[in-house]
Amino acid sequence: MSIDPSPSSASSESSSLVRTLHYAVVAVLVFGGLYYFVTKPPSLNPMADKQAAEALAMVQTHQAIGFPTILQAMNEHVRSMKDRGQGVRLGEWRVKQVEGDLYEIRLQLRDQSVNGQWFEREFIWHAHLGKKKVNAASVPADGVTPMAPESDRPQTPAPPLPGAPPMPPMSGPPGV
Repeated sequence: MSIDPSPSSASSESSSLVRTLHYAVVAVLVFGGLYYFVTKPPSLNPMADKQAAEALAMVQTHQAIGFPTILQAMNEHVRSMKDRGQGVRLGEWRVKQVEGDLYEIRLQLRDQSVNGQWFEREFIWHAHLGKKKVNAASVPADGVTPMAPESDRPQTPAPPLPGAPPMPPMSGPPGV
């Protein structure tokens, strides 16, 4: 009696090959996911860095002009634009360490004017964790963030920029 290679033995060989390939694909996906999770930059997930999370919270909960917090002001702007039927898109909050305990927080806002033209604005704030201060670092952010109290502002004027022409002397009383 001779042994004939039957279709059932070929079928079992191909199913074991398919099973092995499936395990290999799953293993590659799992290891790829773990590699990404371990090596992704902290700017993608500010909550991974405790100080970055604190800086983000400082900015989002900082008082805004006309609203209790900057986060509420931004969300209300988006809601009011949508209520008027205009397009609006609020981007992700991004956190980047500048140096030491100084962090930069950025937020992009795209909104549509009444004539349909799109505008993109980038709001930038600096959060100084040591001083517990938030400063606007862009013109759009300056329109949302209230001015610092008088006691925090320097009493002397800022020095002139290098290479700038000197200021002419003042003649007469100030304001004339």
